[in-house]
Amino acid sequence: MWKTWLMSAAAHGFLSVAFGAFGAHGLKDRLQQMGERMPANFETGARYEMYHALALLGVALFAAKFPSKAINASGYCFLIGTCIFSFSLYALSLSGIEKFGAITPIGGLLLLIGWALIGYAAYTAPND
Repeated sequence: MWKTWLMSAAAHGFLSVAFGAFGAHGLKDRLQQMGERMPANFETGARYEMYHALALLGVALFAAKFPSKAINASGYCFLIGTCIFSFSLYALSLSGIEKFGAITPIGGLLLLIGWALIGYAAYTAPND
């Protein structure tokens, strides 16, 4: 599974940089027209996507050395949680549809669970 997590980390890292740059440059005027909070919401989505791309990189490294159900579950939580969290903020920022913001906390909860699972996986990993 470590390859899956490494490829996911690469994809989210790429998307984070692409969306961050596009939001800061290509969409700057549109985001500001959508409301004063929208540029910050978009930037938060890109920032958290990058944070969790790095977390997925850690999951890949951990899974390569200490494979476990907990570390894989953590990877799934990060992958799904990042998609829900960041992409709901991108959609909210671009559309102004507040319902997208209502699902953002679901992604955030999955990210929290992912971090807890990394802790559990580390705690239960064999000592070297």
